[in-house]
Amino acid sequence: MEYGLIGEKLGHSYSPQIHAQLAHYQYVLHPIARNELHAFMTEADFKGINVTIPYKKDVIPYCASLSEDAREIGCVNTIVKRPDGSLFGHNTDIAGFTRMLQHADIDPAGKKAVILGSGGTSLTASIALRKMGACEIVVISRSGENNYTALYEKHADAKLLVNTTPVGMFPNNGQSPADLSKLPALESVVDVIYNPEKTALIQQAQALGMKTVSGLYMLVSQARHAAELFTGASIDPCKEEFIVSAIKKETLNLVLVGMPGCGKTTLGQLLAKKIGRPLLDTDAMVEQMAGKTIPAIFEQDGEEAFRALETLAVLKACSLQGHIITTGGGAILKEENRLAMKQNGRVCLIERPLELLARNGRPLSQGDHALINLWQKREPCYRKAADFSVQNTGEIKAASQAIMEGFYEAADH
Repeated sequence: MEYGLIGEKLGHSYSPQIHAQLAHYQYVLHPIARNELHAFMTEADFKGINVTIPYKKDVIPYCASLSEDAREIGCVNTIVKRPDGSLFGHNTDIAGFTRMLQHADIDPAGKKAVILGSGGTSLTASIALRKMGACEIVVISRSGENNYTALYEKHADAKLLVNTTPVGMFPNNGQSPADLSKLPALESVVDVIYNPEKTALIQQAQALGMKTVSGLYMLVSQARHAAELFTGASIDPCKEEFIVSAIKKETLNLVLVGMPGCGKTTLGQLLAKKIGRPLLDTDAMVEQMAGKTIPAIFEQDGEEAFRALETLAVLKACSLQGHIITTGGGAILKEENRLAMKQNGRVCLIERPLELLARNGRPLSQGDHALINLWQKREPCYRKAADFSVQNTGEIKAASQAIMEGFYEAADH
């Protein structure tokens, strides 16, 4: 192991793919049990490592020297082995957090900021915000004087909010640590979570017209600073934009919506095969949950029962990453579903002339008049849900190509 990441439970990490695009060295994930840490730190023949939970403090005694940032924050996330074998400990999170705000054009100078959470990342944010000139920084925790009740009663004048809690992180998508409508002075919201890409907190902030940024940019930026320490060479900051874009294009879901019979299933199957992504169909998921076909659900249980199962399917499918997801024609009717689709995905509306729509086996699409009424009722919801739209007039290959081009463009926004 030359370079890599150590921690107790690493799970899925973007770090290897990030470092592969930053420099030419092998970077591996290396889970370590607590009783193995001492042997690794004293015997392992590494050149440089990143350190994550729960060892950021535990590795400090093994370091012969620390950077100013590491001493100030009391944590080390990057270690470099010097030529004499001694270890130098640094913390790149402060620089990564700072770059994240700069990237989003969020300037805390002269402003009051509130930070949700009181753990290690909260301290990182506090130090970075102080260095960037915030005039007041308040840390909100579940207990103590500055709790969540005080957030709304005493600190509603805050201009910037930073979430460093895990609330809203996968697999608990849809949860939010705060109600931003009770903080009327807020201008900007930062969420260090990067899965999902758009947490419920970020989505509410965007709906209220605030500047927002999520944690993926911080992850990539801190990795760039670590790679500079590993290699001793400067790395162009512009690489951060490229890497963030590449990760989003790989991990975001492509969600297909549109009228019943518009070709979502056919296009989804073609795209899944073409680009090698797993395919999820929420209608199929509903039928599996119910143990019966969708027409049978409508006939025996009614549309309301179907919509409840459909929401469960949409929430489950859209909490994942890197999938192609095809949805039922009415999945966009509920705001809850539309928000779920956008948390980890980009949504494509498949438009097809009404006279070309397939109708067999579709309970709500029988008859021309019913179909026109259905489109008129649903069109506003389709437009709200969609990040982009593609015409499907029968040329399936052309439509699939247009979808991929639209998806890659939308992923960058």
